[in-house]
Amino acid sequence: MEATIFNIQRYSLHDGGGIRTMVFFKGCPFCCPWCANPEGLDAKPQRMFREKLCIHCTERVNGSCPNTPAQCPTGALETVGKIRSMDEVFAEVRRDTVFYETTGGGVTLSGGEVLLYQEFAMELLERCKKENIRTAMETTLGCKLKDAKRLVNCTDTFLVDMKIYDAASSQQILHLDVELVKQNIRKLKKLGAKIVIRVPLIPGFTATEENIRAIAEFMNEHDLREAHLLPFHKLGESKYEAIGKEYSLYELQPLSDDAIRNLTEPFIEYGIHTIIGGE
Repeated sequence: MEATIFNIQRYSLHDGGGIRTMVFFKGCPFCCPWCANPEGLDAKPQRMFREKLCIHCTERVNGSCPNTPAQCPTGALETVGKIRSMDEVFAEVRRDTVFYETTGGGVTLSGGEVLLYQEFAMELLERCKKENIRTAMETTLGCKLKDAKRLVNCTDTFLVDMKIYDAASSQQILHLDVELVKQNIRKLKKLGAKIVIRVPLIPGFTATEENIRAIAEFMNEHDLREAHLLPFHKLGESKYEAIGKEYSLYELQPLSDDAIRNLTEPFIEYGIHTIIGGE
């Protein structure tokens, strides 16, 4: 069994608690304008070129460097994404078992969208569980679930992104069926899953009082007791140019601390444990 992976990040201190290894799956059917990992959108390996690292050691051909990533002396050229086997990925994530044990960490699957690789993801998580490695999955839950019970049995924590609650706006802006997201949350919750709702605070998109209150009401209705509010940032901006995509939010500015605190109020009103920035 194989999957296209664009990064395995060790010693991560976010996305599940403790020291974690993050496995990033390549490919996503959605189109969030603020995506911080645009190199994870295309399911195929692709070339990334960072102009700032280029020393122009070779004459350009039709405006592009003719070198391969292996020939590039500075790392300006890179192939993002590699088709990797189950054994290969598992061997890498289990290297840090001692850190998982001592810090309460584990393995978190992310993307892209993990659910494009459900069979691979479940087998990988099942292998982790057999070795007592804690597991988590960061996902939109925007894809149909092949085996919800099996998924719950191998995933300790679901970190579920809820972005735009209104169905029409979600479909138009993100190409994301939020009704399917809600359906999947209900299904996993009924099976006993631990679900943490994560809301990216994007000015003009998600960070509105109406949207935030609707998400808080949904969480309260379904007894979801933990929310992570993720402030907007532009850390992925340079990646867009590097892979030949246009970044559309250049003019957008992060929210003030006061504005972010105000957006926590609907969650606090319902007694939902709310963390700014996640953990």
